[in-house]
Amino acid sequence: MNKLTLSGLFLFGTVITIGCSDSDDAVSPTTWEIGNPTKTDYPEDYYTGGLLGTTTVNSSTAFKQPTKSVEDADMMTAFNEGEYLFEKDYNTNTEGAFHGLGPVYVRRGCLYCHPGYGHGARQTSYKADTHRNGYLLVIYDKTTNQYIRSVAGMPQTGAVKPFKAPINEKDITIAWKDYTDEWGNQFPDGETYSLIYPEVTIPYSAYYAPVVVSRGGVDVELTEEQYLSDVGVLLESTIGIYGTGITDAIPDDSITAQWKKESDYFNKIGKTDALNPAMWNQSTGTWNSYYSNSLQGDGTKYVRRYTYALSRGPILDAAGANAIWNITNVTRSDRRYHYLDLAGKYYATKSSQDAEVQAGFTEYINAIDPGKAHPEWHTGNLQQDIYTYLTSKSLNAEMTDAQYKNLMIWHRGLAVPAARNTTTSDFKEGKRLFTQIGCAACHRPSWETGDDHIQDPAKFFKSDSDMPRYPHQKIWPYTDFVQHRLWMKNDIRTGWCRTTPLWGRGLAAKCGSGVERMHDCRARNVMEAIMWHGCKNEGGMSDAYNAVVKFRNLSKKERDQVIYFIESI
Repeated sequence: MNKLTLSGLFLFGTVITIGCSDSDDAVSPTTWEIGNPTKTDYPEDYYTGGLLGTTTVNSSTAFKQPTKSVEDADMMTAFNEGEYLFEKDYNTNTEGAFHGLGPVYVRRGCLYCHPGYGHGARQTSYKADTHRNGYLLVIYDKTTNQYIRSVAGMPQTGAVKPFKAPINEKDITIAWKDYTDEWGNQFPDGETYSLIYPEVTIPYSAYYAPVVVSRGGVDVELTEEQYLSDVGVLLESTIGIYGTGITDAIPDDSITAQWKKESDYFNKIGKTDALNPAMWNQSTGTWNSYYSNSLQGDGTKYVRRYTYALSRGPILDAAGANAIWNITNVTRSDRRYHYLDLAGKYYATKSSQDAEVQAGFTEYINAIDPGKAHPEWHTGNLQQDIYTYLTSKSLNAEMTDAQYKNLMIWHRGLAVPAARNTTTSDFKEGKRLFTQIGCAACHRPSWETGDDHIQDPAKFFKSDSDMPRYPHQKIWPYTDFVQHRLWMKNDIRTGWCRTTPLWGRGLAAKCGSGVERMHDCRARNVMEAIMWHGCKNEGGMSDAYNAVVKFRNLSKKERDQVIYFIESI
């Protein structure tokens, strides 16, 4: 690898110890030291984000750095303004950079869910205004595995007066339960570990509107007894957002080829149900489902690549582009409507009939629309006016187009920290073992980016010059972008979960983000995350089960070397 000068600080970090043994065979402590690429030739996997997307900053702001592409494109001012929009809370003002919060919301701003720009942290209670609470409530019909219809897909627990929250968060409880695996939480050499998982409870009385599910295409209101038996509640935590724009540069056909490769392998060994049929037809090796946007865009189809559920395609219409609108309910020119319940009517109906909401609505709407530019909100029929306002498709844009563009330049322009400890023997041996026992089958180490022409399903961005780009880079995210099943206790909704990128996570503690792993923060460290991959129950056997068996049979030093490697990449 040729030497390269990257912008950043070459700092020496605090040392973290992962090994517990005092023997001569103990693994060296992992460090935060990245090293200086101007003085040392590092292996190619040092450059996790490629030459254009890697930062050598290893301080507490490591996840916040711009890529070289941002600097090369002279986009630093836009990047900084986008960062500013990400870091500040939105409010109920009717003008200013951060106005427009509500009428209901999931969070007031982005940093609550993405502390230090990384993963959310494990919580013992649910409060929207708790910093580092990256949890989103997953409320679904256990009969169909679909979200319930009477709250949003990302259910809100905050509201602006006179409106009321769709769910009263004071009634939400999170209990952490102990779990014992088939090996008694113990390795053959006697080392032990513990496993925990969350149980979330929301009583029927916590819902503002009636609880409604869809059965056979018909909306059905549930009684309390039906709710208790038919509705499940789970947690999903946010993941790190750094580097996401770099993975957006991977061609769609490369991701398709990965699915096809795994499909062919599983077909060969006779495992015909290994890939999610909602996404992929394993018998034909073709997609069953693409991402498209017919509301703001023209319905062009794209390969799914983002979120646990693979609900999103290219980054410019993916989780971040969506969240800046639906988490805060701050409108923009292409989203001039409120994010309410999935059916689009139950919250509005309940609010319109609420005497307390009616009592405060006139003051609220006069502040929102003092010039009565929307006379349909001021007829004097309060029930009608409230419903019309909440369901309106012609709300004023509260975020400007320039602000949104800057936010997305920042989002696509976040770098990935270089790998640490890459020249050490423990890193090299940990990497070899990681591949040998099978972890790299799902956590695919590297990808090649393509020409990286801008793709936006919403057709808001059209030119390559709108965004920083990462053409023809070798990157190391450690994910296959495929969904697998682990069959965990209180598993993720549907059981299918996209392989999460591993890059950069070893810096989580230093950057102030959650150090926990897995989709609901159940793993408090890497060891627990690995062992949660080894579940086997009446539902099935984890796709990573055999890899965990091999991990268990490694020596103590070898297990620590695998963890050392994971914490270093």
